[in-house]
Amino acid sequence: MRFKFKGLAVAALSLALALTAAGCGDSDSGSGGGESDKNLTIGMVSGWAEGEAATYLWKRLLTDKGYNVEVKTLDTGPLYAGMAKGDVDLFLDAWLPGTHEDYWKQYGDKLEQVGAWYDEAPLTIAVPEYSQLKSLEDLKGKGDEYGGKIIGIEKSSGLYRVSSQEMLPAYDLKDEYTVTTSSTAAMLTELEKAVNAKKDIIVTLWRPHWAYAKYPIRDLEDPKGAMGKPDGVYTVARKGFSEDQQEVADWLKKFKMNDEQLGSLEDLMENQFKEDPDKAVDEWLKKNPEFAQQATG
Repeated sequence: MRFKFKGLAVAALSLALALTAAGCGDSDSGSGGGESDKNLTIGMVSGWAEGEAATYLWKRLLTDKGYNVEVKTLDTGPLYAGMAKGDVDLFLDAWLPGTHEDYWKQYGDKLEQVGAWYDEAPLTIAVPEYSQLKSLEDLKGKGDEYGGKIIGIEKSSGLYRVSSQEMLPAYDLKDEYTVTTSSTAAMLTELEKAVNAKKDIIVTLWRPHWAYAKYPIRDLEDPKGAMGKPDGVYTVARKGFSEDQQEVADWLKKFKMNDEQLGSLEDLMENQFKEDPDKAVDEWLKKNPEFAQQATG
């Protein structure tokens, strides 16, 4: 009897465990899977203000919805490669169809476009307001005045490719100028130093960017269209993301920001809470309480 009772007890325990497991499976089915489906990795390029703003905004929105979000900072090339391999789930700062064209050609078959959240984002060449330059055509013959340098950002960026490989040849400037490479932060530091000292400088830039609000700068005209047509700023993801994470994908498909919303968030993040982007998002959401409900409602 003792042996028989023990066997019945084991059978009952096994049945209970099976029912418990089945119950857990049912409770998770509405969110598309188990607990691991609540873990998301968002890739980000450091110094790209609009991407940093969107990334930390969605980190907060998704965290509030119960997701575990990791932000992974990478250069552009490794970020796209990481998404293609499935190591990164999302990237909120893809410039398509032009600026990131090379990356999309290389990895696009392993990625998916979730949606454009900012419609018109041009690449620019900018100078201080006090500059005598008005157009990219005015650069010809003035290379010595600028040390032959147009201050650029990361070499892996589409902006570097377009400015160095498209713009310089279009305006016959390859013998006079080099687009330098370092980082977005270094470029902005040089711009600030030059503006404060009222010195001339030429930088590669893009819109939207908080620098236009902080510094007295303007874009050079581009009559030949060498900097390309304005891109859209897209959310892109690893292939299969929309199927695996339907709820998140649906939220991101309807995500939009206008100039005022993005500019105010960038200002908080870059100029008031530079060391604490999460605090910047907190402050912004206090001033824009309806945004979270609209984004994930």
